[in-house]
Amino acid sequence: MTKLKHRALLSVAASPLLAFGCVAALATTAAAQTAEQPSDLGQIIVTATKRETNLRDTPIAIAVVSDETMKNSQITSLLDIANSVPSLRMTTFESRSSALTVGIRGIVPNDANQPAREQGVGVYLDGVYLGRQQGLNAAMLDIERVEVLRGPQGTLFGRNTEGGAVSMVTRRPTGEYGLRTTAGISNFNGYNFDAHLDLPEIAGVSIKLDGALQRHDETTKNPMEGQVGWNYLDRSGFRAQALWAPTQTFDAIYSYDVGRSETSPFLSQLVSYNPLGLPVSTAFPRPSGTISPLPPGVGVHTKRQKVADLGVVQQPSVDDVSGHSLRMSWRITPSLELRSITAYRKVDVEQYDNAGGPNRPPVFQPNAPAGNSARNFSRYSLSDLGQSQRSQEFQLLGSALEDRFNYVVGLYYFDEKAWEEAATPSTLTWVGSDGAYVVRDPITAGVTRGYRAIDRGSRATSESAGVFVHTSYTPPILDDRLNLVLGGRYTRDEKEGVLYRVSNTPRDFRFDLKESRFDPVATASYALTPDINVYATYATGYRAGGANSRSLTYAPFDSEEVESREIGLKAFLFDRFNLNLAVYDMDRTNTQIEFTLVAPDPVTGNTRNTVETVNAPGTSNIRGVEFDVSGRLTDNLRATFAYAYTDTSVPPALNPFPVSPNCPACGTVQPVYIIYTPEHALSGSLDYTWPLSFAEIRLHLDANFSTGTQSFEQSAQKTDDAFIVNARASLADWEVAPGQMISLSVWARNLLNESYMYRRSTEHRSGSNAIGDYANFNAPRMFGAEVSFRY
Repeated sequence: MTKLKHRALLSVAASPLLAFGCVAALATTAAAQTAEQPSDLGQIIVTATKRETNLRDTPIAIAVVSDETMKNSQITSLLDIANSVPSLRMTTFESRSSALTVGIRGIVPNDANQPAREQGVGVYLDGVYLGRQQGLNAAMLDIERVEVLRGPQGTLFGRNTEGGAVSMVTRRPTGEYGLRTTAGISNFNGYNFDAHLDLPEIAGVSIKLDGALQRHDETTKNPMEGQVGWNYLDRSGFRAQALWAPTQTFDAIYSYDVGRSETSPFLSQLVSYNPLGLPVSTAFPRPSGTISPLPPGVGVHTKRQKVADLGVVQQPSVDDVSGHSLRMSWRITPSLELRSITAYRKVDVEQYDNAGGPNRPPVFQPNAPAGNSARNFSRYSLSDLGQSQRSQEFQLLGSALEDRFNYVVGLYYFDEKAWEEAATPSTLTWVGSDGAYVVRDPITAGVTRGYRAIDRGSRATSESAGVFVHTSYTPPILDDRLNLVLGGRYTRDEKEGVLYRVSNTPRDFRFDLKESRFDPVATASYALTPDINVYATYATGYRAGGANSRSLTYAPFDSEEVESREIGLKAFLFDRFNLNLAVYDMDRTNTQIEFTLVAPDPVTGNTRNTVETVNAPGTSNIRGVEFDVSGRLTDNLRATFAYAYTDTSVPPALNPFPVSPNCPACGTVQPVYIIYTPEHALSGSLDYTWPLSFAEIRLHLDANFSTGTQSFEQSAQKTDDAFIVNARASLADWEVAPGQMISLSVWARNLLNESYMYRRSTEHRSGSNAIGDYANFNAPRMFGAEVSFRY
């Protein structure tokens, strides 16, 4: 790191502390007025260390998104949570709205939506790892809290957590009768409904049922009649839980959940045309170094479109997810507990995506001979994917030496099978000199199932086994203020796969990958006071290797690894403010980098989008500062503020494709960027409560900002800065009958109707068949009203 970057990092680290100092000074007088009042702000319980601990006493950089926060911000899916945690980045993969790209601290995969590729941030539901990005944007069913663990979690959570982990914790059955329901309407013909029913305990068994529905029409219209537009949503989910507790020392909870999501992607609209100023040619074939004219009726739009320029064939993509889990706990002695988590999950995806319409390659060529395939355009991306996984985890939790020594010993096994077949037909054609768009026959175009020309077909299996130990010791010195954590995890991974079809011809490319590794963690924390703790941590993590099914060779690549050093502070001040600060420095080696080339397949001669993934040499460095403070400014007003600064540097990498007229940069060393990682990101919120004689008025406002960032690893082009404001107003807890409460709310997401590009593709290279940049924009303002009932 240069001296300049050292100074910048220290300056950014100092700024949040100064900001907090100002807030704390303003709050001192107010704190004195309520110093004797009990506060729940200091008691935030998390399970990041496999046991319940107070957030303030847990030496891990954790952000907790509570159910109250999710309700106030109208968070109905995992994608919406990212705005609440600046260092957590989530975006939809362009052609799969229910598949999420998840990143923490600059660890962001470009395309993990394949059977043999992995994500760098682990996502968990009640302790069960969700192995695929597909289906992550499913309906959330009575989530009690979401814990966002920042930094490598290779010891307690294992593989694919080099950036961190996102752990969703659901609300357990209570054993007492209770009903909570919410129903609402919104613009774009939207509605939502959820219900949560707790049944009384019978014969030691408590049952809880959860259901949810969310729907809205497309936010960008499709001019083609009968075809779905862009950003359409119809999502539903159901879960049943049964808790059996025959004794005070044993309990078992079985869960079954199922979800269905019908969605369409955001429109990939044209935001620039011919940025290189190439000569425009209508000749066929188009000479090298020239560019096609814009299709008639298609324009450049730098703001979100309400209606697409051209109607295209498109239907909703369908994701079906389901899962079973059995969690058992046996308290053998007061200081020893054995746990078991057994799970089976499935994901089935039918993707139908015409995100780019006429904008993405291939583009039309007006003078192509009649019937020539060069006249066909409007790329329809079709993908069928299936995945099933089994996992088993045992945990032995114990304590000794009068609770000075605590430990977790665990065994873990994971087995996965996944497959995908993808097709990319063109659904429109250009006919005649008068310029008529004609919809191609779905059978001859290869849109209809059974008639598709499969661009790629692959399947892969993965098996992972691990053993881990995590210990915590408080030595009888320094007034019990020092705590030492040591842990480690040994993991063995085996993965194999076959790419059996490319360009609709049989192939037999295979890979077989075996890896093993050890990931340690060491932490020293010290309580400066009962309410102020500091810590320092060294940890490692990794993302498993695999193979890229968009490749022509299916050559395997190894796991990438992260080594992290972090110092932090956690404090509860003035009986009203929680403060967390973390400064970290990470080195990443064996970085998995993707290179893309649009070129003919050597077997069939068909032009295709080919992607190779390689382990880049050198060390990538990611460093940053994370700061958040939350608390009560007055008895009725709560506030939060969070900020993340991320600085990244990646060594240039060699493009593995041979140099050609279509790719003059191939075979050369190219700059590489970390995607979807803004240098600056911040969020803040205000919650005001006004008690009435019969109810309570609650007002919520939050704002989120992030600077632009790269969308592709080889493109310096950045997206727009993003600024989003959300609001909610409620008349809450109106007791209309004994024990029966009603709440009435109005809400808005993107209150100011801001429009920004969250993804931008620069495919205007000389020799390619793109006509400019296309980009995806965020959702427009959404607003609605809800009524909630609780009994």
